Amino acid sequence: MPEVFFDLRLGERVLFDEGRIAAVIRAVAAEEVLLEINRARARGSRLVADKGINLPDSDLRTPALTAKDIEDLAFAAGHADIVNYSFVSRESDIEALRRSLERDGREDLALILKIETRRAFLNLPRLLLMAMRQGSPLGVMIARGDLAIECGWEALAEIQEEILRICAAAHVPCIWATQVLDTMAHHGRPTRAEITDAAMGARAGAVMLNKGPNITAAVRTLRAIASRNAPQRRERTEPLLACVAFRSNCEPSPHL
Repeated sequence: MPEVFFDLRLGERVLFDEGRIAAVIRAVAAEEVLLEINRARARGSRLVADKGINLPDSDLRTPALTAKDIEDLAFAAGHADIVNYSFVSRESDIEALRRSLERDGREDLALILKIETRRAFLNLPRLLLMAMRQGSPLGVMIARGDLAIECGWEALAEIQEEILRICAAAHVPCIWATQVLDTMAHHGRPTRAEITDAAMGARAGAVMLNKGPNITAAVRTLRAIASRNAPQRRERTEPLLACVAFRSNCEPSPHL
């Protein structure tokens, strides 16, 4: 997307392949960006095709809904019950989606907001308020893999907790996603960290599992973990703190 180049600034970070390669922008031109690589494997890292690029520091003005997405929505409107909205970060993104669904006669289509960027996390209260105006079913997916890359691995625990709490306050169901019991689904046995992660995810409204040859066993294990942890769930009593960790870096707003 060449229009992204106009939103990049010197000193901002660029991350490739789930953060395995990191760089800093040193120069920006109309058709190219000069990057200085500051993190890679000691013996060099190979960047192959179709790997993701994250721009966690950049204020991108490109809309979340592309022309291709609008074409795909026409098909989804006739066949789907739910639409997962990737890269949503502003109220205008939700308005654009709703306008497209109205044209297709599916204002009632359920919507899942995928929270996968730093800006989406910062704007989550506004996104929820805008989406709830429509009256159709609404949910949130915590896309933890992308959030960890965007916001830093060390901040992920508090970010996923904050999203759960904001969604609970808004009475919006939340999906706990990204690599839950992934080792078990692929190799038949979970790691200790995965068991703990699945138990934490039992507090969400739903848990997403990735496919694998042992997915049936993973589903059984997840069900057992969730049933054991369900009686221990309780409402959080401490006051809601919206986007605490990142308020200093976002625009001041009386609505947060």
